[in-house]
Amino acid sequence: MRITTILACTLMTLAVVACSGVDIQSTAISPFTAANYRYYTWRTEPLPQETRSADALYAIDPVLRQKVDTILQSKGYVLEPQRAQFTVDYLYVTKMVQGERSELASNISAIPRITPNRQVDQASVDNAIALGGVKETKNIVLQFRDRGTNREVWQVTMTVIVENTNSSDTSRLDDNLEKFLVRALQPLPPASRQ
Repeated sequence: MRITTILACTLMTLAVVACSGVDIQSTAISPFTAANYRYYTWRTEPLPQETRSADALYAIDPVLRQKVDTILQSKGYVLEPQRAQFTVDYLYVTKMVQGERSELASNISAIPRITPNRQVDQASVDNAIALGGVKETKNIVLQFRDRGTNREVWQVTMTVIVENTNSSDTSRLDDNLEKFLVRALQPLPPASRQ
């Protein structure tokens, strides 16, 4: 019984950690929905793949475009540059942030609640070290613009804290990016049938 409980707690912890690795924020979807789009195109050309570069963008570009195309087409949107009603583009940005918002902070105040405890445990010390200081984030911003007016009609930002800046593992890029893009593009409505 004890092993089952430990196993269940471990699996639940892993599931929660797997689901919360990326912060996804988007603007209101109503301007995009109101336009009843069906056809789209990419705003920029793909990066050349014959270039040998250590820049992560060259590895991300083809995967990102392919995954976004697959998700949009599964919702009924058609990639057709001549008839495109909206454009898709992305920004890939590395940013530095100071620490992390406390998990103990309420939604009203960013100041954490005080938990009286006279004993300082090692986990609290480790958390203070891990969450304090400057952290590097990688951000992908997807921008959807009306082709006629060039106005942004929807934007979604995916942010992840980089844990080891000295190691860039591109072998897991496919699965991770697809998982995050599915979550990020979930608010998009099905394409109009016009």
